[in-house]
Parts: sequence; structure tokens; C-alpha cells
Amino acid sequence: MPEPARKPVSAFSKKPRSAEVAEGSPAIFEAETERPGVKVRWQRDGSDISASDKYGLACEGRRHTLTVRDVGPTDQGSYAVIAGSSKVKFDLKVTEAEKAEETPAPAPAEAPGAPAAPSEPEGGAPGPEREQAGQAGLGQAPPGPSPAAPDDPIGLFLTRPQDGEVTVGGSITFSARVAGASLLKPPTVKWFKGKWVDLSSKAGQHLQLRDSYDRASKVYLFELIITDAQVSSAGGHRCEVSTKDKFDSCNFNLTVHEAVGPGDLDLRSAFRRTSVAGGSRRTSDSHEDAGTLDFSSLLKKRDSFRTPRDSKLEAPAEEDVWEMLRQAPPSEYERIAFQHGITDLRGMLKRLRGLRRDDRKSTAFQSKLEPAYQVSKGHKVRLSVELADPDAEVKWLKNGQEIQMSGSKYIFESVGTKRTLTISQCSLADDAAYQCVVGGEKCSTELFVKEPPVLVTRGLEDQLVMVGQRVEFECEVSEEGAQVKWLKDGVELTREETFKYRFKKDGRRHHLIVNEATLEDAGHYALRTSGGQTLAELIVQEKKLEVYQSIADLAVGARDQAVFKCEVSDENVRGVWLRNGTELVPDSRIQVSHIGRVHKLIINDVTPADEADYSFVPEGFACNLSAKLHFMEVKIDFVPRQEPPKIHLDCPGRTPDTIVVVAGNKLRLDVPISGDPAPTVIWQKSLPQGKKAAAAPAPGAPEDPGAGDSEEWVFEKKLLCETEGRVRVETTKDRSVFTVEGAEREDEGVYTVTVKNPVGEDQVNLTVKVIDVPDAPEAPEISNVGEDSCTAQWAPPAFDGGRPVLGYIVERKKKRSFRWMRLNFDLLREPRLEARRMIEGVAYEMRVYAVNAVGASRPSAPSRPFMPIGPPGEPSHLAVEDVSDTTVSLKWRPPERVGAGGLDGYSVEYCAEGCSEWVAALQGLTERTSLLVKDLPTGARLLFRVRAHNVAGPGAPTTTQELVTVREILQRPRLQLPRHLRQTIQRKVGEPVNLLIPFQGKPRPQVTWTKEGQPLRDEDVSMRNSPSDSILFIRAARRAHSGSYQVTVRVESMEDSAALLLQVVDKPSAPQDLRVTETWGFNVALEWKPPQDDGNTELWGYSVQKADKKTMEWFTVLEHYRRTHCVVPELVIGNGYYFRVFSHNMVGPSDRAATTKEPVFIPRPGIAYEPPKYKALDFSEAPSFTQPLANRSVIAGYTTVLCCAVRGSPKPKISWFKNGLDLGEDARFRMFSKQGVLTLEIRKPCPFDGGIYVCRATNLQGEAQCECRLEVRVPQ
Repeated sequence: MPEPARKPVSAFSKKPRSAEVAEGSPAIFEAETERPGVKVRWQRDGSDISASDKYGLACEGRRHTLTVRDVGPTDQGSYAVIAGSSKVKFDLKVTEAEKAEETPAPAPAEAPGAPAAPSEPEGGAPGPEREQAGQAGLGQAPPGPSPAAPDDPIGLFLTRPQDGEVTVGGSITFSARVAGASLLKPPTVKWFKGKWVDLSSKAGQHLQLRDSYDRASKVYLFELIITDAQVSSAGGHRCEVSTKDKFDSCNFNLTVHEAVGPGDLDLRSAFRRTSVAGGSRRTSDSHEDAGTLDFSSLLKKRDSFRTPRDSKLEAPAEEDVWEMLRQAPPSEYERIAFQHGITDLRGMLKRLRGLRRDDRKSTAFQSKLEPAYQVSKGHKVRLSVELADPDAEVKWLKNGQEIQMSGSKYIFESVGTKRTLTISQCSLADDAAYQCVVGGEKCSTELFVKEPPVLVTRGLEDQLVMVGQRVEFECEVSEEGAQVKWLKDGVELTREETFKYRFKKDGRRHHLIVNEATLEDAGHYALRTSGGQTLAELIVQEKKLEVYQSIADLAVGARDQAVFKCEVSDENVRGVWLRNGTELVPDSRIQVSHIGRVHKLIINDVTPADEADYSFVPEGFACNLSAKLHFMEVKIDFVPRQEPPKIHLDCPGRTPDTIVVVAGNKLRLDVPISGDPAPTVIWQKSLPQGKKAAAAPAPGAPEDPGAGDSEEWVFEKKLLCETEGRVRVETTKDRSVFTVEGAEREDEGVYTVTVKNPVGEDQVNLTVKVIDVPDAPEAPEISNVGEDSCTAQWAPPAFDGGRPVLGYIVERKKKRSFRWMRLNFDLLREPRLEARRMIEGVAYEMRVYAVNAVGASRPSAPSRPFMPIGPPGEPSHLAVEDVSDTTVSLKWRPPERVGAGGLDGYSVEYCAEGCSEWVAALQGLTERTSLLVKDLPTGARLLFRVRAHNVAGPGAPTTTQELVTVREILQRPRLQLPRHLRQTIQRKVGEPVNLLIPFQGKPRPQVTWTKEGQPLRDEDVSMRNSPSDSILFIRAARRAHSGSYQVTVRVESMEDSAALLLQVVDKPSAPQDLRVTETWGFNVALEWKPPQDDGNTELWGYSVQKADKKTMEWFTVLEHYRRTHCVVPELVIGNGYYFRVFSHNMVGPSDRAATTKEPVFIPRPGIAYEPPKYKALDFSEAPSFTQPLANRSVIAGYTTVLCCAVRGSPKPKISWFKNGLDLGEDARFRMFSKQGVLTLEIRKPCPFDGGIYVCRATNLQGEAQCECRLEVRVPQ
């Protein structure tokens, strides 16, 4: 397959568009080519359209017009216009006249707003190159429409496989090219024969599948090679290509030819089913009617026979599904059924075994049902038979039960002898055996309903879990109860692994559940259906324990209760409590509890010996939670009566003691007191009001170096006296208890305890500090976004919760997803993270948690969505194409890696020798992969470089390897005459002549054309010269254009020339002077002279025909006869004959023939015939009906007929009446009479057309009449 040399350009400047036209109106489609003189072909359904009464073709300069006259329903379909290698498709839709009046369709095909037909683009891929499919013999695929790189979201082919022909024993190759620039993984390609037979299972010596990859052009090449082709290899084939989220397919045909001797006779060719004339391809994806399948050929093992195949008359062979299932082992049945969408495999095999071919001649049926039909789910199918008796009653059965008319599901049609059952909206319930019963005879068929491909509507999502956690993948498909496959790293997960994996179906949703994830479960999981697949990644991390609440230091008095409490992330984790490094053993005073995620250590009746360091160590994790228990000793001194009040705490009198409590926990301050009489206890909380400025020093006083730095806080004290509520004070004779339920940040501060009695007072300050999780950080800022990485930065939280921030946790998710994935399992010390392993072109969001000793904060607000996009790679294959005195022509190829950012264009720069400054060769960017740099100084030595640009910026440059000298090189002119132009060039009259002569030479050579040594002055002959070739073009060749043409290229004093011999040929004229020279017996001798004009080519011979004077039907007697005289034998005695002779050459037979003017009579010798005399008889007869009218019941809207038969002489006059009214003047009724058979046609009857119809026949002998009742039913 040739590589694309340059980006092709469309041949059309204006393309035809799809149109909707009312029935009976003309449809006009217009197209304009880039230049005049381009040959344009119009096609319908793959067949060329020629000018006729139906189609009008016009050409005016660059404008080409197709007119479809008197449009009808049969004209609806797909059309195309072809010019060179460019092909544009468009559709014609025909609407009824009433509907067209309500919604008028645009008359011209290019009306604004008309939907543009999907056309095959001409740029961006090797569309102009034809696929060379043949490798030997006739193994060459004919050139077809040039496909190009798809712009739609599902197209993947650059070049599609084309139809091919090969002789028996030859080889042929079909090729498909797929664009790989935007694919992360190689595509999957499958080759099929028919619809179901996967050719990969038949690969071997005579069938090979190959694939290759071109890194330079980023194109995948897939080849199907058939060697030693046999007749059984012929038929329809299909190529399917699929990626992660795209799918595309292409159909093509293979025709196998074999020479047939003159004695061979193929009787089966008369019974082959034919497709539409001229169309060699059948489509099976119509939304209307599904065609019949020749299942008799699938179920019957046919011996190979050697017959010529006509691709125009024979439909593509269906795949031998039954043969494939017969050859496969039973263990492969389910795999084949899943691959080809077979839902009821066992039932299908059972029913196919029961099919038998009925070769008995039927008296009730002219044509029976096909052995089997196939239809896609949701479409409709028609089952048709033809009866011998048009009035016979027909019953339709489904699985032995009669089908009753109900709604629009089943439609029964009766037109003449044809009976049709239409099944609409086929479902799997319609997959059954059907029978048509007429009297005592019946014919059977099987209907197979094929489900459409199951598509993935919502894909899998990536997941990140810890070891031991439960994993559940969920996706949604297009069909309920569809069969799917789960794969891990390309290996199917089977039902035998139910101890590890669990599969669940919920309507259209499918779930894969992993109960306890392990490190081995990490990988890529895929769900595959018959129409696509979805992929997700599972990341399993080592299990780490998070501490939600750590234990805190406690200060407890004698005989009080001490409670240490912590909370971890895993409720199944056990642990050990230690005191000064020694394990604690629970007893009646020390209790250990574990409830869910909370672990507690309770010490009752605290004693001074309990003051120690306590730790909690989780089992299996390298972490340790520690806290200290402080024992507050109560000192009791003996005092006499009238004892002043005293607070018994282990702290200096006014030195504040700090008590730390975690937010949400209970704070209890138990203060022992004494005094006689009992003192009064006052609790106060100091509220700061601000700072007071330091006092100025007295004049002359020595300066205190530290006086200027001292400031004094001003406090306001709040009295706490509530005995109930969240904050309360409880006082007894010997102690005062201050309690705060669920400590909050506002409870933090300095608390003052004052005791008073008449003897005195005492006061102690206690500092309470409430610690909490930090505030949520600000939303992270994203910067330095690259191809798969970015940098996230954020500000520390405004409040650290009273404890230093230990680090940060960062999470990331896809924008449209709801699942956050943790990016770091070790805390980040700095408010910055470089995230990697992102997918280019996918939008992400990030958020941050701040963590201190208490726990993790709430998450920050998500960052602004960002998309990793990297700059494109460097262009490849930069080369200098041409150099002149002031210009340099460069060309290059696109970069291997483009990325999700696409490609905005290229920038070109140059730098002079010895200089480091690069100068832009053009302003802005260019989208082409070539550039002509102009206005360069002659003789300069320059370096050139090219960069690719996208939204992420410029990529790496590629530079020419050597300096380029700007100076044109003189090159001798030379003509490169193609091989096929070195011999006589023959063209038919009216055909275009397009001669392309490549040449070389610098500077640009001067081209001169002459004919017979004289300059060309004919207006019909035009020349076009380019820097590398010259074209001689004649739009419509005439005989006068024949002759010798010379082309000369000259550069200064050097020149080169070549001669071309053009021969324009035409049909010959008729032979001259045809005469009968002799007649004897059964023979006639003819003689003629050669034609006056041989059509400018050699005569191939003559064809002689004869015609009986009675019938004037011409029959060929001799073909390819070389002589100018012949004898016509085996004539019939007593008949007269005319004779005529045609001339033949390579163009064809002459338009006229030489014909004998008078008939030649072959006399009968010796016998004279006397006709007998007969007595005249009277055959007059009164009219009588031999076949009366029959009552009918029809469906409204379907044309129906009433038939009867009458005899009488003379021919009776026929009148039709409805309910006593004469129908002769009503245009809706048409009456026919042929050979005594009378027909009344009622066009599209309505319920008002029901009633009693009478047919009356009248002649001179009398009259007769018959009647019937017509019932018109409205479908429900």
C-alpha cells in the first residue's frame, strides 16, 4: 500500500446536501468543482446514474446538476457524487403530498438549513490512494470511494477494505488502515465472513491475518491474505475495529471466477436469488425490512461445484453458522453464542436439525416461504407466499397456534395471489416457527431474532482501597439481562472463582464485588459486552491505621476515677495498654474496654502509685499513643476552729496550672477545699479586653532596658454560678467541682477559684486549654500543569486547633466522578504536592485535609477544575524539498505524540550561519506540514527549525541537520514518460482524454505541445502545466483529435521531448450492398461489401441475423464472422425471411445494419393447399358468470380488488354498482376486463367504501349480475 505523499485536497468547492421532497415533485442536487473540466459521476446505491427520462444530468463550467424527475417512494435512498478521488454522499427523502404541504421541503438541494449529508472527508489521510488488494492473477480490489480519516466520534478507518475479484487458485489481500495518533492502546480488529464466522479461528496455510504499525505516520495496517482461493471463499466479508470507547465496521465482497467450458451448463444459476441490479452489496442494518437468509444453503453440506459466479446476479453468501457450530466442541458453544449475539442457542440447534427440504410440487402454493428468516430486535419482517387460487383462505400459525389480528403487531396483507404477514417491533418472543396453511397444505419457516449489540452506557470508575476493604465495581449497559464478561488484566473471571469474586445483576446494572481486597487484586478490570467494553483500575494500598482521637494527660485527685480514651479508624483492631512500658493486667480496680473503634482504660480509686506514663499499642501497627496521669495530692493540716479557707492543690498559690482537654470531651475540675466555718466558693473566668500601654518613666529616672517591652493585658472576669447545664459548678463541704460537658473552643481560658470565710480567703488560677482538629485549609491552587502531573499549593489553616499541624492529606477525583482518591498515605510536611499519574485530557479536582495530634480537619473546598495537557512532541522527518535563489521549500511530518491538547499549528524559524538569533519565517502558525519560505537572501547559509504548538505551548523543535544554501541548482530537463503512454493510446469517441506527463528540471522548465509538428490551436484541447508535470486534456474526444502529439520541455539551451500517438476510435458503419445471391432448398446465400468507415480501428467481424416475415423477431445466425459472404441454413419451407448484417470492432457493433429490402420466400415444392369449407355457426350466448364475486374483509388504507369471470357472445357490456350507485364516473375506482376476467380496483379504501357491490353484464341476448359484500376494517 503506498504511503501518503501529501495531504489530499477536496475536488469540490460546493457539495450537494440531503433534501426532503414531496412525492411527484422534482429533486435537484448541485455540486461545484474546484476547477472546470473535471469528470463527475453520479451514483445511487453504488451504481452509476446515466441520463434518462428519470434522471437529468447537466454540466455548466464548474457546476454540475442532477435532476430526479417525478420523485416517487422508490427514488428514496442514498446518492453520491464522485470527482477524481473525492466522494460526497447525500440522501433523498420522499414525503407524501399532504405531509409536504404542512412542512414544505426545500426545493434546491443546497437550501440553507438543509442537513448536510455525511460525506467522506478528503483531507488528513491517504484517501486518494486506491487500495491495491490483488497480489496474483485477478486478485485486485477495484477502486472504490476513497475513505479518509473520520471526523465523526465513531469512525476509525483511514482506508477501508474494498471489493475484490480473484480466480480460483489465486491470491488476494484486503487491507485496512486505522489512525493511531489518538489511541492510547492498539485497536482490536476482527475479520468475519458473512455476519458470524470469525476468520481468526480459520487462520492457517491458506488464510493469514497480519498487522503492522508505522511509527512515522502513526497508522496501523491490518491485512487479510487469502491464498489458493476456492469457490467457497466467495461471499460477503466484514472488518470490525474497536478501541476502549469507539467501534467501526466495514463490509466488502470477494468474487471468485473460474473459466467454464462451452459444454458446461449451470442449472442452479436459474434458481439463485438476485439482489438489486447493479448492486453487489447487501446491507442488513436497515430499520425497515430485514431480508431473507438462504438458511437452506447454511444447513445443507453442498459439494463443491465449478461454476462461474456472477457478482451482479448473486447475493453475498451468508456465513455457515451451523457448520461452524457442528465443527466446534460442545464446550465452545456458549463462547460462539456470546460472540455472535445468539440468545437461544439450544433452541436454534434443535430447530435447525428439524428443518427438511420439501421438494414435492405444491398445488396450493406458487411460491412458498423461505426456509428461514432473520431480523434484528426492534425491526420488522415480512413473510410472503404466492397462492395458486387468489380466493383461497389462508391461516398463519406461530408454534402451531393460529395468529389472531391484535393491534399493529401483526398485519395481514392480500394483494392478488400474494399473501403477506408483517411482524412489527420484533422481540425475542417472536423467535419461533411459523406456518402458512391453505386448505390441507402448509409451508413452514423459522424466524430468528438477533439482539442488537449491547453497549456500555455508564462505564467503570477507578478505585483506591486499603487491604481488606470491600471493592465493588458497577457499570450500566443498554439492555436488561445482557450477557457480559468480567476480565482482570485481560483474563476472564469465571464462576469457579466465586469464593473470591461475586457477580451481581440488577436490571441494566452489573456489579463485580471483591469481598476482601489483597495486594494481588490490584490491576485493570474490564467489563466486555457484545458491543464494547469499559476499563477501570483498582489500586490496593497497604493498610494503615488512622488515629481519630488520641489519649490525653489527666490530673486526678485521690480516690477519683481516671479514664483514658482513644479512637482509631479500624474497629477490628485490638491493642495492649502499658504502664511505664509494662503491660497492664485488668483487675477489679483497673478495667479495659473495646467498643467499636473506641478503646478505654478505666482506673478506679486512684492512688499515688497510679501516677505514671500510660500507653496504648495497637496490634499489628507500628504506632504508640501515650499520656501521663498526674496525681493531685490533698494536703490536710490540723487547724483549730476558726480555720481560714484553703485550696488543697499541688500548685503554687497564684501560678497558673494548664489543663488540656480535647474538644467534645468532658472537663471535670475537682478542687479540694477546707475551712471553718465552711468557706464560700467563687468560680470566675477571665475574659481579655485588650492591652494597656506601659507607663512612661519619671523624668530623670534611669531607664529600664526591659521596660519598653512590657505590656499588660486587661481582663474582665465572668462569674460562673450555674448548678445545671453544660457548664456547671457543684460545691460540697470539702470540695468544689467545675464540670463542662462537651468542651468547646470558647471554654478555653483562665479560671479563678476563690474561697472565702470570715477568717480569710484563698485563690488559685487554673488554665484550661481546649484542643481540636484544625480548620479546613483554603482551596488548593493548581499550577505547573503538565502532561500527567501538576503542582498543588495551599495556605495553612487559619486555626491549628491548639496543636501544631503535623501534616496534610491530599485527595483527587475526576470532575464528573463522586469518588475521591487519596494521593499520599504519609503526611505531607509542606503545603505543597506534585501530583502525578494523571490521564491527559481528563478534568480533575483536588482538596486538602490538615492533620494535628487530635485528628484530621474537614476537607477544603475543591480546587478549580484543571486538565493535564502537555505540549506536543517534536515534528519528524524535517526535510528540504526544493531550493531556489530566494525561496526554500520545507516539509515535515506531524509529531508522534500530539496529546489531548490537539495541534493548533506549526511555527517555522530560520537562523543564519554564525548567528544565534532565530527569525520567524511566517507570522502566526500554519496548519499544513509544508511551507515555502520566501524573500531569503541569495547565497545565505541557513538553519531551519519547526515547532508544534497547542494550548499547552510550543513543543520541542526539530532542526535541519545541515546548513541550507539559498541558491537554485541547475538541473537538466527530463521527461518521465509513463509506460502506458509509450504505446498507442486508444480512446473512444466522446470519452475524455487526460494525459499526465511528469518531468524534472530546474529552474522550472518551459513546456510546449505540438501536433504533427504544428502548435495546438484546437479549442477543445487544453493544457495545464505545473512545476513537476504537464497535462493534456480533451473533454470529449473526436476522430479529428487522432494523431501524433509531441511535448517538449526546455531549460535555457537544454531540452527533452517525447511523442505520443493518440487513436480515437468509434463504431463502424453498416456493411454495404447486402444482397441474396442464391436460394436452394432450406438455404440462402448472402453477400455484402465491407463498411465504408471502419471506426479508425480494425474490424473484428460481422454478425448475421434473420427474421421470419410473420413475427419479425430477429435471431442471430452467425457471430464474429470474418468473411463477406455466408450461407444461412435450416430455414423453414413456406416462410419468408429478411436478413441483416452488423459490423463489429473493439468499440462495438455498428449503429445500423445492412438489411435485405425484400423477403426471401422458401417455396414448398409440388403440393398446393386447398382450405376446407365450413358451415357458419351461430355462437351468440346470453351473459353468465362462471366465477361470481366473493365477500371480502380488508384493512383500511390498503388497495384491494374484487374479481369475477363472465362469458357471453357478443361481448357483454360491464357495469359496476355500489349500494345501487353507478361507479363508472368515480376516479377512485378502476375497472378492468381481460379475457372475460372482470376486476374492480378500489384504491386505499376507507370504512365508508364498505357495502354491497354489484357487477352487471349486458348484451343483445340478455343480462346477468352477481354481488358481494365488502367490509373495510380499521386497524386497532
